Amino acid sequence: MKKTLLLKKGDIKDLVNMDDILGVVEEAFKEYALGRVQMPPKSYLFFRRGDFRIMPSYLEGLGVAGVKCVNSHPSNPREYSLPTVMAIIELVDPEDGFPLTLMDGTWVTDMRTGAAGGISAKYLARPDSKKVGIIGAGRQAYTQLMAIKSVLDIEEVSVYCRTPSTREEFAKKASKKYGIDVIPATTVREAVKDKDIIVTATPSTKPLIRLEWTPPGVHICAIGADAPGKQELDPKILIKGRVFVDSWEQASHSGEINVPLREGILSKDDIAGTLGQVIIGEVLGRIRDDDITVFDSTGLSVQDMATASLIYERALKEKIGVKVNFME
Repeated sequence: MKKTLLLKKGDIKDLVNMDDILGVVEEAFKEYALGRVQMPPKSYLFFRRGDFRIMPSYLEGLGVAGVKCVNSHPSNPREYSLPTVMAIIELVDPEDGFPLTLMDGTWVTDMRTGAAGGISAKYLARPDSKKVGIIGAGRQAYTQLMAIKSVLDIEEVSVYCRTPSTREEFAKKASKKYGIDVIPATTVREAVKDKDIIVTATPSTKPLIRLEWTPPGVHICAIGADAPGKQELDPKILIKGRVFVDSWEQASHSGEINVPLREGILSKDDIAGTLGQVIIGEVLGRIRDDDITVFDSTGLSVQDMATASLIYERALKEKIGVKVNFME
């Protein structure tokens, strides 16, 4: 009788590292761009304090299928001592539908989202990029920096969030963890000044970065906008820049571009393409050194499934986790 493997966060976080995840997430972007994926847009339930999303996908060429259930409740850390994002991933056997594994998806979400930002920097940032500005100092700020540092030689980082103690704590921990100079900034403008890469990782519904603050040649990883109504960038940045999305269907509904599209400021013709199209060479990424490039990341189920599949394979090999028979 087939059994389902149960994996907690403590079981999985030492099975793969960021370099592993960068590899499988880039492959997932390729598969999506090549049309070898079934992936309907996220479905949402909206609550008073947050939302809940269902994210299924099937990577046909890799034989990997499953679903992630994930929430976003921005007030959790201060009100309930819970993470903003919590998730569970189920992988199924495409041949018979059997649930192969149920695993914690919270750590996977953090890491694969960081990897997506890192891959965008690899393909869209200037290769000599050294300075990073981060807006937001939560868990995603750490994984974005981890991934970008894995693909580029980063030397200096500025971080801003509204709470001084939080940004100071991030600067202290990240400096020690990554061995680079991380400086807490007192304003958004200070954090992004003269930077080569900017990361926005907040739940904002109002633009935080103005066009006049945006350095020429910068690459922006717009991570925070992942639901209708959210936005972190002045729409003028999107009009001036070369904008790439992870998925048009998702980004147009809930990404950084969703509000400017709804207001008629942007149209589909203003979007340069998907990151996957850049990776496979179908669309040009950065054309000139002074281009402003923007990656609008909404988070794709295929990223989760590719990461979860690698974790599942390694857990089986290492005999980690608990096997249960749900059919009994």
